[in-house]
Amino acid sequence: MTGPQTTDPDWWRQAVVYQIYPRSFADANGDGVGDLPGIISRVPYLVALGIDAVWLSPFYPSALADGGYDVDDYRNVDPRLGTLEDFDQLVEALHVEGIKLIVDIVPNHTSNRHEWFVEALAAAKGHPARDRYIFRDGLDGAPDQPPSDWDSVFGGSAWAQTDDGQWYLHMFAAEQPDLNWQHPEVRADFLDTLKFWSDRGVDGFRVDVAHALVKDLSEPFPSQAALPRQSESYGKHPLWDQDGVHEIYKDWRKLLNTYDPPRSAVAEAFVPASRRARYASADGLGQAFNFDLLQADFEYEKFRQVIEANLALADENGSSSTWVFSNHDVVRHATRYGLPKNPKGGWQDGKDWLLSNGTEPTVDVALGLRRARAATLLMLALPGSAYLYQGEELGLQEVGELPAANLQDPAYFRSKGAEKGRDGCRVPIPWTVEGLSFGFGSGGSHLVQPKWFGAYSVEAQQADVESTLSLYRKALAVRRGLRTGNSLTWVDESDSVMHFTRPGGWQCVTNFGVAPVELPDAAVVLSSGPLDGDKLPGDTTAWLI
Repeated sequence: MTGPQTTDPDWWRQAVVYQIYPRSFADANGDGVGDLPGIISRVPYLVALGIDAVWLSPFYPSALADGGYDVDDYRNVDPRLGTLEDFDQLVEALHVEGIKLIVDIVPNHTSNRHEWFVEALAAAKGHPARDRYIFRDGLDGAPDQPPSDWDSVFGGSAWAQTDDGQWYLHMFAAEQPDLNWQHPEVRADFLDTLKFWSDRGVDGFRVDVAHALVKDLSEPFPSQAALPRQSESYGKHPLWDQDGVHEIYKDWRKLLNTYDPPRSAVAEAFVPASRRARYASADGLGQAFNFDLLQADFEYEKFRQVIEANLALADENGSSSTWVFSNHDVVRHATRYGLPKNPKGGWQDGKDWLLSNGTEPTVDVALGLRRARAATLLMLALPGSAYLYQGEELGLQEVGELPAANLQDPAYFRSKGAEKGRDGCRVPIPWTVEGLSFGFGSGGSHLVQPKWFGAYSVEAQQADVESTLSLYRKALAVRRGLRTGNSLTWVDESDSVMHFTRPGGWQCVTNFGVAPVELPDAAVVLSSGPLDGDKLPGDTTAWLI
């Protein structure tokens, strides 16, 4: 809540966390790139929104080979984004208003400009400087063959060759060499980094690809075809979700618990649901992202299954669940929900639509926004913490029409255009109806903003009581007053109406169907769209008390 900083060690359990992608939030110096002073200037906006915490995506020195997730120096600020003094001012500005700060930590890999990797490349083959990373000779000693045929997440080989013929592992871009977490210096250095930011007032950490740190590099390496699917590996994949990673997080938790209140941590871990609990354990990071709802189409059965399963998992390990629909890696949910079902099967991720430059199939913008508003109101009524992505409070659509010359995501380049990438959700958000960058800054913007952005701007919605921005503000204010015990009771009515109650008489009803339905005999305190008399229309959520 806004106001003096709470010392509650459990503040994170039902917090509303707002993700800021720093380069695309607010630009104070007009160079087209968002920065820390820009964020500071918008703290009043964050206060008015009613969030509990900010999650700040990487702001470290970086060549931006992967949007800042290629880190040159873990204990500094990219000079294009500000200084350490600016960071301290941001912490203070947020804390004065009672808003916590969570920062991204990227432990699986450094950038190729990190001092350790520069030293490793300058060293001879076999030198200890290379032991902090994963260097290997070519397959069977052949200098022109990588050690294995493994693919990187961004496409192409997971190995890059050095000038002396050795190869290094990079599960993402070639500019992101993977660290060797068996090396004691690597483990010690990241503890120092956690302490550095915690001492500066950071309240928690979001751990990037938390499931990737420990790797089984026993030779001979299995082929790519022999590797299990990551989502079904259950600890048997040599590169993902190895059991040994939890010893690292036990050490992290011991350090984080030395602070009062303990620093929070949340894992980004793409693992089977049954494996997620260990990342969220009390002697581990404490919480883990649940992407199941994000990867579910707007359908009653899918939402019900996801919610039940994840609340049960949270109960089992004593943590709280997390809920999220949009972030810096996926097509915005207001757009996904306006697309027809994926003809290939699976959830509608919008990737094929992106490849058509946002033209095929046609997005039903009104339907997508209506469902996004309903889904968000439902999510905010669930027990657990809610993660919002900058711009979703504006009902912002994905930018599908970015020109190829403006694209920055390595996924586009490494896949040779087979994937459009994630730039469409990273376009700087609009603050004003007009202007060179819609109020983002006095200059342009590093990713091209479309002409239609002005209608979604803060200025356009500020005074409109029916706007999506007004809905988010009302919902967060009401949620704060109604938030109580971390439990839920289902009220079964039909296979298209989701109805549950929370302690204290709070009820949430979502109509996934088409026909309006009768509402319970209770006072409606908020709805995601207009009611049909005393009935709840389709694709609409209402809170009652």
